[in-house]
Amino acid sequence: QVQVVESGGGLVQAGGSLRLSCGASGRPFSAYRMGWFRQVPGKEREFVAAINRSGGSTYYTDSVKGRFTISRDNAKNTVYLQMNNLKPEDTAVYYCAADRNTGIGTSVKEYDYWGQGTQVTVSS
Repeated sequence: QVQVVESGGGLVQAGGSLRLSCGASGRPFSAYRMGWFRQVPGKEREFVAAINRSGGSTYYTDSVKGRFTISRDNAKNTVYLQMNNLKPEDTAVYYCAADRNTGIGTSVKEYDYWGQGTQVTVSS
C-alpha cells in the first residue's frame, strides 16, 4: 500500500510564498517519480510540475515557470513545491502524485498514487 501525504497549504496574499511538501511510503522514495497537480471546483485536475526519480529532470506548466520550483530530497523521502510570487489564479487544491515509471510524467493518467490534497488560497 503506497501512501502519499501532502502538507503546507494555506492562505497567503498575492505576491507571497508557500512551500508544499509531500512524502510517499511503500518503497524507497527514489523509486518514484513525482508530480504536483491542482484542481479548482468545476474544472479538471491540471498538471503543475514534475520531477524524475533522481531529481535531475524537472518540468513545469507554462503558467508557473519562473515562480514555482519542484525539488526532492530522497534522503528525507520528500518532494517540495516552492511557490513564489503567488497569484489569485493559483488558488486551488494541490495534489501530490507518485508513480514508479522512469522519466517525467505530466498527465493525471500517468500517476498511480495520489495524496488527499492541500488547499492553497491566494488573496488579492
